[in-house]
Amino acid sequence: MITLKQLRYLSALAKHGHFGRAAEACAVTQPALSMQIRDLERTLGVAVVERRPGEAMLTEVGREIARRGENVLAASRDLVDFARHRGGLLMGRLTLGVIPSLAPYLLPRILPPLQNRFPDLRLELRETQTRQLVDEIKSGALDAAMLALPVGEPDIETLALFEDLFLLAVPAADPRADTARVAADDIDQSRLILLEDGHCLRDQALAFCATARNRVGGAGGTAFAASSLTTVMQMVANGYGVTLIPQIAADVERRDDRVKLLRLEQPEPGRSIGLAFRRTSPRKADFAALGEVVRESAGAAAAPAAGENVRSSPRPNKNRKGG
Repeated sequence: MITLKQLRYLSALAKHGHFGRAAEACAVTQPALSMQIRDLERTLGVAVVERRPGEAMLTEVGREIARRGENVLAASRDLVDFARHRGGLLMGRLTLGVIPSLAPYLLPRILPPLQNRFPDLRLELRETQTRQLVDEIKSGALDAAMLALPVGEPDIETLALFEDLFLLAVPAADPRADTARVAADDIDQSRLILLEDGHCLRDQALAFCATARNRVGGAGGTAFAASSLTTVMQMVANGYGVTLIPQIAADVERRDDRVKLLRLEQPEPGRSIGLAFRRTSPRKADFAALGEVVRESAGAAAAPAAGENVRSSPRPNKNRKGG
């Protein structure tokens, strides 16, 4: 009979491609993990691992077994959650992922009210890019994640939280720094600084700029890419270019007097932030409660004045469906 332990070990082996690293991730010895994998192969009557010096590669059959095993592991975690969390909302352990362009700006707002309102909650946070978060939700490694919608995965359900508009960050010496609003067509895309590949914010900014470029028939590119918004803003402050920044980040990133944050002409571009989780999760009441805290906290800042350093005031999204 196949065991959950064997499936966990196979999952770790698929992820790390090495018996030693997989064993370390599972907090067991390498011989113990190897023995369980061999027992799995004997039970199934097939080879699931191709063993090579210094690495372990799953066979084609092994990859399919690992994929199906992830569904079994996720279902087993949901079963445990169902039993453990029937007593009340947001109690015990909850693993939450957050994208990097959201985490440092939203978490300081939501963590204090979460702690005050749900003192029995033990929150474990993971900050990484969208694709990794989605994979970890599907595998059961994460209970939920806050990210930009839509997700586009049939096994994942989403709850829309708020609308996060984009602002244009320019050097304070930029001649547009005192204007009320900036037209998208006026952005010099050859000076646009973005996050590096893999960040959804980069894709969203490029999609917006592509729309503007189509309107004027021009072409553009990016001179620089960085791994964090803070780095991007330092480049803007020192005159290397301009960038699009989410409004949720305005309170933190506007503190440098060398940068001005400007609104774009309507319809203002932006992103929809939501909470993603497995459709089979039994903790949907927890996620709804978490969503309410996020909505209340994200919309707490004052509305910005045109032409000034903009304050963050994302729009709560209570009616829009995520997906």
